[in-house]
Amino acid sequence: MATADPNASTADAHAQADTEMLEQALAHVFAPWVRELDLRVLQARAGEVTLALPVTARHVHGGGVLCGQTMMAACDTAMVLAVMTRLGGFRPMTTVQLQTSFLRPVPGASGSARVVARVLRMGKSLVFGEMQVFGADDELAAHATTTYALL
Repeated sequence: MATADPNASTADAHAQADTEMLEQALAHVFAPWVRELDLRVLQARAGEVTLALPVTARHVHGGGVLCGQTMMAACDTAMVLAVMTRLGGFRPMTTVQLQTSFLRPVPGASGSARVVARVLRMGKSLVFGEMQVFGADDELAAHATTTYALL
């Protein structure tokens, strides 16, 4: 007979607490127009966050695909949350550099995209990270790297 892992419920509770903290940050830390992206936390662990990005008409340009500005804003937001998972909460920070490569379009009728942000290295004052945007078909649509300054 298998025995229950005594740390499993603690780990699950901690993961849920992180998700709740991140959802609260999405609702209160970011500018109103960022909140209008309607990002939702799908998964969170130390140094990594996965968000759902709804693909809505307001974020689809004349070519019928999700606009790059929306993807970049979602990436930037996801990275702030990923850094928060390492810090245990919000701390003022600013984007120093954000380099984005758009690899393939996300169709405007796709419903949603997924944004994954990972902290690659975290120092005392600088954080380096990468973000990926996946379309509804789970194909990589954009890749970004970033540097943040912790204030």
